Amino acid sequence: MPKSKVRKKTAYTPPPSRTPVKVRAAGPSHPLYKAVMFGLMLLGLVWLVVNYLAGDKLDFMMELGNWNFAIGFALMITGLLMTMRWR
Repeated sequence: MPKSKVRKKTAYTPPPSRTPVKVRAAGPSHPLYKAVMFGLMLLGLVWLVVNYLAGDKLDFMMELGNWNFAIGFALMITGLLMTMRWR
């Protein structure tokens, strides 16, 4: 019985390496950035607390109705999203 032919595999050649690029280290965040970030989170919390406690006594909050929840949570979420860029 004839013997089957053995296939020869080509030698593995790694892809050419790229030259490393120096990355500049990012410094700490500006103090104003931190103030705005924490301010937005606190403002959203205060908005919701005022809505619960005195929302029926304030005319502009009564007109907004359930949009007060969207405003309060949007402010807090914006502050929380800013924490991802905080160094």
